[in-house]
Amino acid sequence: MGGLAVIVGSSALTPDGHDLAGVISGAGAVALQRHGVDDYRPPHLIDHAANMRTLAEAGCDRALAIGSVGSLDAGLATGSFVCPHDFIALHLGVTTFDDARGHTLPGFDPEWRRELIAAWGASGAAALRDGGVYWQTKGPRFETPAEIALIAPHADVVGMTLAAECIVAREIGLSYAAVCVVDNLANGVAARQLSTAALEAEREANARALRTSLEAVMPGLVA
Repeated sequence: MGGLAVIVGSSALTPDGHDLAGVISGAGAVALQRHGVDDYRPPHLIDHAANMRTLAEAGCDRALAIGSVGSLDAGLATGSFVCPHDFIALHLGVTTFDDARGHTLPGFDPEWRRELIAAWGASGAAALRDGGVYWQTKGPRFETPAEIALIAPHADVVGMTLAAECIVAREIGLSYAAVCVVDNLANGVAARQLSTAALEAEREANARALRTSLEAVMPGLVA
């Protein structure tokens, strides 16, 4: 078996998420910050192919992606962890190929996803919801309430990166599964209006919970 990579996003940029990479590398996995380390790249400017090739060249064959998401259901509260089983990204045309090989069948890797859920549950980490649909929007702006009302009947969480990253990872040969951290109720789902200040506060609190969970689950995943 090859190496494990853990890809982190916005959580690693918060004051309490700064040592996520240390937790990951300390367990023997490769840590990658998808938005960059020194210069932040917003979602629509991330070079997913370069990121995934870096992991493949480091000897990784599995990737656990951590993604910040908005919940499309008020019953799926902030602070929840979700392991999606599918995604919707109808607008995406991302591929590493320029020929017929681009006609791929994308998706989260079923076997690696089952291993992740089993290891997470056995570790005593925070509860992880098994299943959900991730809807990727283009970003970098958040969605309008009308847009959320359109997509909410068809998905559980919304984000800006994981579907594109998954497509590219699978093309490059990485088994790919994700854990979504619900950092906010999507715009229009909550009774009060979404604000960036509230989002950042939730994200910081969730980064602490994520760090604790990764500390618990990483030894089992690496083994």
